[in-house]
Amino acid sequence: MDEVFGLFPTPFLRAPGTLSVRLVDALVQHFSTLAVSANKASESLSHTEILRPADSPLFVEAASLITPKIVDMGALMFGERLDWAIKEMWVNVLDTGGLQTMHNHANSFVSGVVYLTATHPASQTVFMKSSGSTEFVFKHEHASITPTPFNADRWVSPAPAPGDLVLFPSYLLHAVPPNQGERRITLSFNAIPGILDSWGYAVRFSA
Repeated sequence: MDEVFGLFPTPFLRAPGTLSVRLVDALVQHFSTLAVSANKASESLSHTEILRPADSPLFVEAASLITPKIVDMGALMFGERLDWAIKEMWVNVLDTGGLQTMHNHANSFVSGVVYLTATHPASQTVFMKSSGSTEFVFKHEHASITPTPFNADRWVSPAPAPGDLVLFPSYLLHAVPPNQGERRITLSFNAIPGILDSWGYAVRFSA
């Protein structure tokens, strides 16, 4: 029988209910009014300042629940359970009609999102395959093809509930389509390991 192997897949970790209803409600109540930094791409998207977990007791509590999941994710990416630190966190407020353009996160290894409110099905986070190098690209794409994990350019993440967490490599391109529902609030963050060691050649990171 023929076999198909997914070589070198990209890990994407989903952890439903990572934050409790109480903590989610407290984060929404405290931070939604502090998201005053406008996004250049959309007038209906705003953010809080970039914060460290220690800047708020609510962030400290959230980080204590999120960090073990990051350790799990790091073990998938690097093959060892390393010490990880969340280096920055921020809250996003996306009103009706707002969107987040395609982007990735520099100077970090694991990025994540905790959904704090319900998300309209049309506004679930979308992940995209990198456009690659500057070489010529050939594609076979039209209405009759069947998308598969090996030929698709985009993937829509599963429908989230408040308190759900997703983690992904920071280089992965992602975006949020125009929000067709009510206000969508998320907590985003970036994380780094304490050290990466390649046969004695080590690089240390600090949050």
